[in-house]
Amino acid sequence: MAGMLPNYFDGDVAKRYDDPEDAMFSPEVLGPTVDLLVDLADGRAALELAIGTGRVGLPLSERGVPVHGIELSEAMVKQLRAKPGAEKIAVTIGDMTSTRVEGSFGLAYLVFNTIGNVTTQDGQVAVFENAAAHLEPGGCFLIETSVPIVRRLPPGERFAVFNHSDEHTGIDEYDVATQQMWSHHYSSTDGETYHRRTIPFRYAWPAELDLMARIAGMRLRDRWADWDRSPFTGDSVKHVSVWEKVGG
Repeated sequence: MAGMLPNYFDGDVAKRYDDPEDAMFSPEVLGPTVDLLVDLADGRAALELAIGTGRVGLPLSERGVPVHGIELSEAMVKQLRAKPGAEKIAVTIGDMTSTRVEGSFGLAYLVFNTIGNVTTQDGQVAVFENAAAHLEPGGCFLIETSVPIVRRLPPGERFAVFNHSDEHTGIDEYDVATQQMWSHHYSSTDGETYHRRTIPFRYAWPAELDLMARIAGMRLRDRWADWDRSPFTGDSVKHVSVWEKVGG
């Protein structure tokens, strides 16, 4: 339900979230990410839903874009506040489905599959509506998320391994009848004892997200396979989609 999102990013998760060896923190990923967001902001302020520890918000702010964040986890914001440049970013603690901040924005964005952390269709629609409510006419809402891999699962199969190493095994579980999924993480520091952590998601197809945008008064402007603006095709495993607010 809107306004009642669970928080999976407190405690040790927040403390371990910033992993410099993770590809999502690399210049090769963040460079094109920030370049695209700067272009879409076009000199206007940006609102990041679920700003987290500032992985994207901080470098975007350093490029001269005023950034305001909404974040449910106070522990994640604490990690953000410890970083250089964080004093330039305003953060409001709250639920991205319903929390409002003052002012209007030329860009709102939500990255790294986070739309799936909202596990109901109504809640996901509320995210679109909340983003649109903050946008100026002609402003853009961007989402980065994966394309569901259910078409690659054999009939009757629910599980797909997405990572396997001595330190971590990741398995996604799908329920195709409800569009619910669970990411199961098995992590170890000694190769013998493993800690399990499970996070629920709701997956949505690109066309479904386009309908959510329409409900919120937005229309699709662009869709790419990645931040480098490569073409989106039937073989793409993720998409970066941009919807534009219509009218006033």
